[in-house]
Amino acid sequence: MASLVDKLAPVKARYEELAALMGAGGLSGEAYTKLATEYAELGPVVETLETYERAVRELEDLGPLLTDPDMKDMAQEDLIRLEHEIPALEQEIRLALIPRDKADARNAILEIRAGTGGEEAALFAGDLFDMYRGYAAYKGWRLEIMEASESELGGYKEIIARVSGHDVFARLKFESGVHRVQRVPKTESGGRIHTSAATVAVLPEAEDVDVDINESDLRIDTYRSQGAGGQHVNTTDSAVRITHIPTGTVVAMQEERSQHKNKAKAMMLLRTKIFDEERRRYESERAENRKSQVGSGDRSERIRTYNFPQGRVTDHRINLTLYKLNEVLTGESLDEIVDSLTAEDQAAKLAEIDG
Repeated sequence: MASLVDKLAPVKARYEELAALMGAGGLSGEAYTKLATEYAELGPVVETLETYERAVRELEDLGPLLTDPDMKDMAQEDLIRLEHEIPALEQEIRLALIPRDKADARNAILEIRAGTGGEEAALFAGDLFDMYRGYAAYKGWRLEIMEASESELGGYKEIIARVSGHDVFARLKFESGVHRVQRVPKTESGGRIHTSAATVAVLPEAEDVDVDINESDLRIDTYRSQGAGGQHVNTTDSAVRITHIPTGTVVAMQEERSQHKNKAKAMMLLRTKIFDEERRRYESERAENRKSQVGSGDRSERIRTYNFPQGRVTDHRINLTLYKLNEVLTGESLDEIVDSLTAEDQAAKLAEIDG
C-alpha cells in the first residue's frame, strides 16, 4: 500500500500549495475560483489519505497493548475495527488514483436512431427513449427533446434530446452502442419473434470555450420543416442545416418554429459533435488503442439485448443478465446495469494502476 500512498504524495503537496496560494491573496476573482474548485476536488482525497495514515499508526501502536493484561480486551476490539477499516480506506485511495473523466460532470446529448427492423425498430427506438426519459425523471434530471422524426406507428426514426443535471454523462456514457430487441412485433400477425435494433449515442455537451468555430467555416442552409410522412408543417423556412466545412460535420434542426431558435440549437449540437470527435481522438491516442472491458462505446458495437419472451435484459460487455425487463424499460432498474458497468470500468483502471 505504501506505493499507493507515494502516488498520492504529489496530490497532497498540490493541496497544500493551493491552500497557500489562496491564503496569500492578490488573486483575481476568476483565478481564485479556479484554484478553489481544484482545492475542493482534492479535499476528499487528501482527507481519506490522512484518515488512512492515522489508522495505520493506530494499528502499529496496538502491538504493546495486545500483550498487556489490563488493555488486551480493549486493544482486541480496536484491532478488529482497524482490520475492517484499513482495507476499505485502501480501496478508497486506490479509487482516488483513477483519473476522472473530465466530461463526467457534464450534461449529455442523447441520440437514438432506429436500425435494422423497419417500423419495429422505430417502435423500439421509442421504447429506449421512454426508458431514458423515465431514468432522467428518477435521477431528477431535465430532459429536453431537441429534434425528433416520428414513424407512422408512433415510434422514432431518430430522436435527439439534451439531458441536464448532476453527473449526467458519467451515468449515461456506457449506453452508446447498438441495442437489440427480441419480441413479437405489433406488425407481425403470425406471432413470430423478430430481432431488430436501435443505435444510441451519448455525447458530452460542449461548452462555448471547448470548440472555437469560425463563421467562415460554416455553410448554413434554411428550408421548410417536414412532418411525419414528409408533409410540410411550417409555411416559412424555419428549419436549419449547418455544415462545418473543415470536418464535414452536418447537423439539422427543425423542432422549433423559430429559425433563430433552431440555429441556436443546431450550433450547440455542432459544437458537441466536434468536441466529442476531438475527445475520442485524444482518448484513443492516450489509450494507445487499448479497449476497456466495458467496450469502447463505439456505436457499431452491440452492447445489450432486451428479450421480451423471457423478460430479461442482457448486457453483453459484462455478461450481466437481469430478469427485470419492465423495470429496466421504465428506467427504475437501469441503475443496476449502470452501477455494474461503472464498477467494471473502475476494476479495469485499477488493474492498470496496480500493474
